[in-house]
Amino acid sequence: MPIIDVSLLTGRSDAELRGMIAAVHDAIVGSLGVQSETVRILVREVPPDRWAAGGETIEERRSRSGR
Repeated sequence: MPIIDVSLLTGRSDAELRGMIAAVHDAIVGSLGVQSETVRILVREVPPDRWAAGGETIEERRSRSGR
């Protein structure tokens, strides 16, 4: 049973998340040849003040760049 764990910044629409889930599911089924119902996908949405890169949070980086 494949378990796929996807971490994303918050802010995507339900439709975008649903599309990503479908695409990841199809890729796993097609590439591994597993049964569709055995695929598990966990989606973790992380707020930008809890995700850091290069020693600063994404929120800090966005604030600095004016976005």
